[in-house]
Amino acid sequence: MHDTQYHVLSQVQHWLAKGCTVWLATVVDTYGSSPRPPGSLWAWSADAGMAGSLSGGCVEQDLIERLRCAAISCNSNTLLPLRFGASAEEQSRYQLPCGGHLDILLERLTPADSAPVQQMLNWLDQRVPFVRILNAGQPARLSADIAAPHSTATDPATIAPTTSAPANTEAPTFVQRCYPQWQLLLVGAGEVARHLAALAQPAGFAVTLCDHREDFLQGFEVPGASVIQAMPDELIASRFNDEYSAIVALAHDPRLDDLAIIEALDSRAFYIGAMGSLLTSEKRRQRLQSLAISNDQLQRLHAPVGLDIRSKTPYEIAISIVAHLIRMRNAQH
Repeated sequence: MHDTQYHVLSQVQHWLAKGCTVWLATVVDTYGSSPRPPGSLWAWSADAGMAGSLSGGCVEQDLIERLRCAAISCNSNTLLPLRFGASAEEQSRYQLPCGGHLDILLERLTPADSAPVQQMLNWLDQRVPFVRILNAGQPARLSADIAAPHSTATDPATIAPTTSAPANTEAPTFVQRCYPQWQLLLVGAGEVARHLAALAQPAGFAVTLCDHREDFLQGFEVPGASVIQAMPDELIASRFNDEYSAIVALAHDPRLDDLAIIEALDSRAFYIGAMGSLLTSEKRRQRLQSLAISNDQLQRLHAPVGLDIRSKTPYEIAISIVAHLIRMRNAQH
């Protein structure tokens, strides 16, 4: 599963490969309440349709109508600033909340401009954070985000589209930070894992479940989630070790849970959790300390996992975990 950002970019690249002209819009500023936050993407091609969103639909409809009748034009991949909701009449027409407006930068892409789009997709596939540097009247520029913690980028060189424009140091700059897909590894199949795998996906996580126990995996299937019969330690070390990863141990088997936690505590995962009661969690901490896990490392472990909402059922426990994941993710970015 990929997030909306990746979906929009992949659609843009697909349309460009088919020879289509594509309009790509980026939300760069909002005032008051607005439907989509800065950095959101929307794309439209007269030959192929649209992907992503800017609002509840009215802004997109107006923009498409203006593009169809050539009321908007700009040079290939040169960013054009547009504002929606500048007046009370526009706020009503676009169904924007009272006092809100939406600023976007719009660019026209042709098949000759596909290289930067492909570079963005490559970086996201390689789990490399990057930035888009946007100035009105200029082409967008790309750079591997060397300012991001633990970036694995090996080539931080800035990449510009095929056409160039003179630098305008006075133009306001919008820096769109683009991150890899958030991912969640669940260790141990069961009812909590089943509900958590289903709930975490619409919250923006690509979900993988691993368990080496064949009996537990028999019949375990959640649409959209990847299920792997394996021990967790090698999987964490190879695929779930960056700051865009979360790991939750749910096996109820100390051998499996502790193995996952030990490896996770040695990773850069932004969230590490383990299910269990207060007593079970305290015993787990004692076992980990006996294995030379430091107090600083143990501070990263959320156990009992999730927010304390007095949850009693597997579904409620899963809700509490997803809520905690979202809170921790938003605190990080």
